[in-house]
Parts: sequence; C-alpha cells; structure tokens
Amino acid sequence: MGGCAGSRRRLLDSEGEETAPEPRPRLLDRQGALWKNAMGFWLLGLCNNFSYVVMLSAAHDILSHQRASGNQSHVDPDPAPTTRNSSSRFDCNSVSTAAVLLADILPTLVIKLLAPLGLHLLPYSPRVLVSGICSAGSFILVAFSHSVGTSLCGVVLASISSGLGEVTFLSLTAFYPRAVISWWSSGTGGAGLLGALSYLGLTQAGLSPQHTLLSMLGIPTLLLASYFFLLTSPEPQDPGGEEEAETSARQPLINSEAPEAKPDSSSNLSLQERWTVFKGLLWYIVPLVLVYFAEYFINQGLFELLFFRNTSLTHAQQYRWYQMLYQAGVFVSRSSLRCCRIRFTWVLALLQCFNLAFLLVDVWLSFLPSIYLVFLIILYEGLLGGAAYVNTFHNIALEMSDEHREFAMAAACISDTLGISLSGLLALPLHNFLCHLS
Repeated sequence: MGGCAGSRRRLLDSEGEETAPEPRPRLLDRQGALWKNAMGFWLLGLCNNFSYVVMLSAAHDILSHQRASGNQSHVDPDPAPTTRNSSSRFDCNSVSTAAVLLADILPTLVIKLLAPLGLHLLPYSPRVLVSGICSAGSFILVAFSHSVGTSLCGVVLASISSGLGEVTFLSLTAFYPRAVISWWSSGTGGAGLLGALSYLGLTQAGLSPQHTLLSMLGIPTLLLASYFFLLTSPEPQDPGGEEEAETSARQPLINSEAPEAKPDSSSNLSLQERWTVFKGLLWYIVPLVLVYFAEYFINQGLFELLFFRNTSLTHAQQYRWYQMLYQAGVFVSRSSLRCCRIRFTWVLALLQCFNLAFLLVDVWLSFLPSIYLVFLIILYEGLLGGAAYVNTFHNIALEMSDEHREFAMAAACISDTLGISLSGLLALPLHNFLCHLS
C-alpha cells in the first residue's frame, strides 16, 4: 500500500462524502482475520495433499514389498525386491508404479468430473469431514495391509480425500480475499515437500514403512482443526487485491453460517452458463493438462526406470530421492506467486514436454553419466509444475466475475487430474514394454 494511502486513507460513503478513518482496534481485528485465513488455507493445502504425496512416495515399497502373513511385527524399511523382472536392465517391479498413480488419481478424476455437475452444491462441512476420515483410513489400511491389492484400496482412499478436499477448498476461496489462493497453493507445495521428505527421512532412519505411515495419522486431525477452528466464516465480498483483502473479523466456521448459504454462491448458474464458463477456461485448462501429463509420466513412468547402479543408494532409495526433489521444486514454485507471476502458462507446458522427451531418450539410451544430473532435472521439473498450478488458478481468479468464480475454480481442478490420469494409463504399457526388453 502506498505511503499516503497507507498512512491515512480517506474513506468515502456511497454518496462520495468523506467519512472518518476506521478505528484502529477494528483494523487490527481485520488484520488478525487475514492472518488466520492465510494460515488456515496454508494448513488445509498441506493436509489435503499430504496422504496423496506419501502414497506416491511409497509406491515403490507398496509394489516391491513382501509382507509376510500372520503376526509379523517388523518390516524391513528397505526390503529386497521379490517380484522383479530379472531379465531387464531396468530392475523393474512386475507392476509399474503407475498402477499406484492410477489408484491415487482415478477416484480424484471422478470427483472432479462430478464437481461441475452439482457436487459443489453439497454443504462444505460434511465434505471436509469425509475428506479427513478417508485420509486417516488410507494411512491405516496401507500400513496394516498384507497384499498389494489391499494397499491399493488404501491408496484409493487417499485419492478420494485429496480430490474431494481440493474441489472443496478451491471453491471455498471464492468467498475469501484472492490472496488465500497463493497460501493454499503454497500449502499444497509444502505437502509435497514435507510428505516426500518425511517418508524418505523416517525410512532412511530405520523406521519401517508401516510405522512411518502410522506416524502420520495426526495430519487428518490437523486438517479438520484448521477448517473448523482456524478459518473465519466467509461473507459475500469482492476478493480483489491486497487493499480489498481486509475483511472484518468473524467467528470460527464451526459456530457460524455455512458458506453454501451465502448469496454470492454460483449454485444458481444454469447448465448453459456453466458450459459457457467452462469453454472460456480451456485457455487455462489445456496447458495445465499438458504440464501434469508430462511431469507425472516422468514421475510414475520413468522414475523407476532411471536406475543407477554406480551409486551407494539402493533402487528404493533412489526412487524416494526423486520424489522428494520433485516435491521440493513444486513447493518453491507454488510459493513464488508474490515474486513471479506468469501470464502465458503454455510456455511452461512446452518446457515440461521437453523434459519428458529428454528423460525418455535417456531411459532408452542411458547417456546421462551421473544420478546427480537427473536430480537437477527433476528439481527443475518440479519448479515448472508448481509454477503452472499456482499461476493458472491465480489467473482464473483475476479474470472470472464474482458470480462465476466459485464454479470456475472447481471446474479448473479437472486439468491437473486429467493430465495425471492420462500419464498413468500410458506409463503402464511403456513399463511393460521396456521391462521385457532383454
């Protein structure tokens, strides 16, 4: 805020007459509400994506991990693979890690396809409760599973939690100052980094995958606490820039009127209006689909095949490091909106597709001499992906009208999920083809 405007801004009433400056206690209340909402959306982003990220980080363990039946109490944190294709130079699992990706994303895709058709009309609070319960269930089911099939059911629960939560919370940003989009995005990036890093760190420290997953059960509780006790109740407003972002302090959500009852909701849009808005979103949706297709084709189609034998890291450890470095890049770029804003996200899509082509050629020819070069490329890949996500939703929030913003944010959620789903479907046959080469 400028010096003169920031020090003593004059307020005008509806007839243009000067009014008295706002009392300082009330301004402090507004600032307090701003910070509560900012922190609330950051924590919601963190908790919402945490289980999704952990399941992808554990994908190699889920597929290569031999769990004994009966009363086994300890699991080797870096188990020897027993289901590998020994005839391949890639040291493959018999099933691609893309299978975990599909279990982690297809339920999300279904949820996001239903969202523009009416899912967003359901009350917010029950959706958040279901999301938290599914997240906790995913950790418990995978931790105590003795088969790949049961583990994949746990991954499906994580997908339901993440998909339902993303549609819910991105729609909810329409009732708050636009700045919360940046905080939400940064939180989702933090989930990637902390989720991958915690799984890597705890297993590297000797904790079994089972105990590592059980130690993360506090995350769903934090999600529910952030929504019900930290966020202030939304009100009809124009979520503009920072000057308009000062909203009056309100009571916590658990004691106040639900956001779906507010008059600014897009629940009254006709099907024709929704279709018109959706067509206008394609300029943003198509580049984000390409970005996520390319990066998740790399992550779940190529990470397992980018195996270096001349390092001290085992295959499982290499996979976990790939996931952690990717998520570190995502966190940095999803938190960079205040520093760098990108209008033309199709440039990011082209760069990400180039990354895919480059690493695919390396998988085939093995011309990169060191795993550290792959580490740098994966970090860069994460930077591109996170930048595409945060700038896409920021641009949508800037350009959509008030009555269309809630629907537009929910509808645009489909883009990353669609790209990820397509990448998983194509990564499976690629894995089978390369792993059966002698």
